[in-house]
Amino acid sequence: MPRFYTCLWFRNNEAEEAAAFYCSLLPDSHVDKVWRSPADTPAGPAGMVLTVDFTLLGQPVQGLNGGPEFTFNEAVSFVVECDDQAEVDRLWSALTDGGEPGPCGWLKDRYGLSWQIAPTRLVELLDDPDSGRAQRAMEAMLTMGKIDIEALERAADG
Repeated sequence: MPRFYTCLWFRNNEAEEAAAFYCSLLPDSHVDKVWRSPADTPAGPAGMVLTVDFTLLGQPVQGLNGGPEFTFNEAVSFVVECDDQAEVDRLWSALTDGGEPGPCGWLKDRYGLSWQIAPTRLVELLDDPDSGRAQRAMEAMLTMGKIDIEALERAADG
């Protein structure tokens, strides 16, 4: 049976460090295997960490120490749905440390990878059968960096 997983190209031999960092933040996450290169490569010498297989929230991911030729951009991001504001705050704080906040729940971490930290309540409000509530919630979200659930609720209620 075929397997499907995401492979992330890290520059500066950051794959192992990044995998450990991400796994420390999310439940059901762990580093599975660190693969060392059996020969010299354009990215580095034999014995260097070539790839790191890890699991994030139960999903397989691979980090590749590919070198500086390619960098992450916003065209690909990880989305983490959060049940409450405390989880939004915790992840936002950890992932923006050394990174940078963005608009509408988006951020870049210290490795340049884009994330969306999205409370489940945001989706519920945007899907509200009352189109006025949904519109007000959307308009409020568009003014935010980190999503504030209480502020969304107030905006939706008018």
